[in-house]
Amino acid sequence: MEQNEMNHLINQLINGEISEISVTKEDFLNFRQIIVNREDFKHFRGIAQHGGGVIYTYLKEARS
Repeated sequence: MEQNEMNHLINQLINGEISEISVTKEDFLNFRQIIVNREDFKHFRGIAQHGGGVIYTYLKEARS
């Protein structure tokens, strides 16, 4: 997945256009780098999947 595509998916997630983003094991580190550098990083929740993938959702309230 390209960085442009990742940013587009993140914006769709934040705007409520999609409910989750499924990130493969291969794309995880690049995707995580993008969200860690965001001001709203604490609003993202990642749920690990078997095989190394992660499903991200966006929370209205920041996690602690």
